[in-house]
Amino acid sequence: MPELPEVENVRQTLEELVPGKTIDQVIVQVPKMIHGMEPDEFVHTLIGQTIEEVRRRGKFLLLDLTHCTLLAHLRMEGKFRLLNEQDEVSKHTHIIFHFTDHTELRFLDVRKFGTMEITHKKGEEETKSIQKLGPEPLSELFTLPPFAEKLKRTSRAVKTALLDQRLVAGIGNIYADEILFRAKVRPERAGSTLSDSEITRIYKETKNVLREAVALGGSTIRTYVNSQGKLGQFQEKLLVYGHAGEPCPICGTTIEKIKLNGRGTHFCPNCQK
Repeated sequence: MPELPEVENVRQTLEELVPGKTIDQVIVQVPKMIHGMEPDEFVHTLIGQTIEEVRRRGKFLLLDLTHCTLLAHLRMEGKFRLLNEQDEVSKHTHIIFHFTDHTELRFLDVRKFGTMEITHKKGEEETKSIQKLGPEPLSELFTLPPFAEKLKRTSRAVKTALLDQRLVAGIGNIYADEILFRAKVRPERAGSTLSDSEITRIYKETKNVLREAVALGGSTIRTYVNSQGKLGQFQEKLLVYGHAGEPCPICGTTIEKIKLNGRGTHFCPNCQK
């Protein structure tokens, strides 16, 4: 699933491509992708509106239009592509936003897990999808004291806590492994057992890892590319994720992979004691 760095790079490319475009037709091929209203109402609401800005909250893309905001979640393999109306339509294209300038913003999703919903303009914080999200890790709202307090109160594994979007928004499996490796904390450790210094390292590395990943366009694992078809480069910086059986880049110990709450989890048994 695309995580914060990947979604942020999709946002950045869409922000270059679609503001100022006016929707004159919407085609919904997979009705279950539309949440909160019937597909016909979704289509009717968007026709005639102009895209003004593209924002992000956690793993959600927020497209601000003239009179409303469109929330889109890419889920496992969702992708946006801006194409000309005459370009061939892929069989995995499920929602099409046709613009008055004869271009189209197409949403492709092999697994059909992606979702879209409409709220009033910049009213995303009132939706159930957004209300439960924790602070943005690269914003000033992400501060150490509440982060530490919540970790110390949980008996869950620290990696499981990091994946909980209520603690901090946008972290997924890849970056949780990388954050904990850099912080030298075992992913199975219960949050309540962490020392102040360990929590501080996790907090700092959360910001560091995500900031670096955004700068490098995210990680191209499996099918991710941004909305201009460009690959991310952060996978070249991954130290443990995807490196099971290989020597740790720090100490040479073999990197291990285990299942933790159903998620493949990579760590160095020496560096993360």
